[in-house]
Parts: sequence; structure tokens; C-alpha cells
Amino acid sequence: MATYKKRGYKPGNKKEENQSDESAYETAGVLNTLDETASKSEKWIEKNSKPLMIALVGLVVVFLAYLGYHKFIDEPKELEAADELAFPRKYFDEAAVAGSGVDSLLNLGLEGADGKYGFVDIAESYSGTNAGNLANYYAGVSYLQLKQYDKAIEFLSKFNSDDEMLGPISLGAIGDAFSDINQPKDALEYYEKAANKKDNEFTTPLYLFKAGQIAMNLKEFKKAEEFFTKIKENYSKSDQGRDIEKFINAAKYAE
Repeated sequence: MATYKKRGYKPGNKKEENQSDESAYETAGVLNTLDETASKSEKWIEKNSKPLMIALVGLVVVFLAYLGYHKFIDEPKELEAADELAFPRKYFDEAAVAGSGVDSLLNLGLEGADGKYGFVDIAESYSGTNAGNLANYYAGVSYLQLKQYDKAIEFLSKFNSDDEMLGPISLGAIGDAFSDINQPKDALEYYEKAANKKDNEFTTPLYLFKAGQIAMNLKEFKKAEEFFTKIKENYSKSDQGRDIEKFINAAKYAE
């Protein structure tokens, strides 16, 4: 058990005196080591103060430059790109509900008019902005509707989004383009990507079903059955899930 030593306590024997001396010696050694370390640190800082100051100033300059770029270049460019995107979007939206003249409206959206940019120019001139990214999507979908499949694939492949709907739909549209030019393996790859991009009740069963149909055409019946079964198990209330049993049986008993 430890013994409490009162203030003014004096060692009662030689052993305690030696222990006291050793403790004092060790303490002095530690203090000397700390003094030496502090002295070396001070000398190092003194010797390298100029490079350290230059490095610090450099970091401040880089940080301020980043803030300035974001505030005075990046943000205005984003706003400008968004304003530009409104013009071709008008034609794209009109084409979606137009009974005739759809191709003309889509081309106006792609190429622009009256000195205004279309999707193609916005995607190029404002790459790196959100609007420029969206322009790739609208351009790709427009080319898909115009049956210009190579261009559709080109622009849709440049589009990137984690949006719940746009992310899967853009990948599925690439799958549609490959399907229309009779490249079923590529189509199957993108339908699978679209189905797995986001889990929701609309895009997931839609692209699982398209993947299943392509797999059937490729005679990959086991894979087709897996796609259809997943719809039955997880998305039975979707449009694709209503009659999915007959597609499962078709894949199961296909030769």
C-alpha cells in the first residue's frame, strides 16, 4: 500500500536517501533533454524561418486564388451556362408533346437559333459546369430520337449523374441506342448498368425487363430468368411485374 508522505518529510534511512537522489537525477535528465530538444527546435525554426514563411504565404495565395476563381469565374460561368441552357430546353420540351415537326424542334434544340447556343455548343463551351453536363444528356436523347445513334451514344457517354432518375435513364438510353443498331451485347451491358444504378420502382424493373428481353434474344436463358425473377420478387407491383410469370416460364423452358 502506498504511504502518504507529509510535507517536510525527511528520509529515515540511507536507502530512502539514495532513492530520492536517483529520482532527482532522473528528473534533471528529463528536463535537460527537454531543454536540448526545445533548443534544437528553436534553432531549426530560426534557420528555416524564411522557407517556412514562403511556404505559408504560398498556401494562403493558393487558397485565396481558389476562392477567387470559385467566386468570380466558376459561379458566374455556372449562371451563364444555366441561362444559355434555357433556350434549347424550350425546343426539347416542345418536341416532347408535339404532334408533328418533332425533328425540326429537336434540331433547333441541338444547333440553336437566333444567335443562341444549342445543346451541342453548350456542352462544348461550358464543359465542367452542371449545365454543360446536362446539355450532354439533352443532346444525347435528342440524337436518339433522331435515330443518329452514334452521336446519341457519344453525348450520353459524356453525361454523368447520380440523380435518382437521370442517372439510370441516361445509361438505359445508351442501351436503347446499341439495341437499335443491333449490338445486343453492348445493349445488355448498359441495361444492367441502368438497372443497378439506382434502386427505385420505375427505372429498376424497366431496365431489368429490357435486359431480360435482350438476354432471351442472345439465348442466355438462365440470365434472362434471373432478371425476370428479380422483377417478380422485388417489383411485382410495377408495370413490368404484372405479367412477369409468363416471361419467367418462357426463359425457364426455353431450349
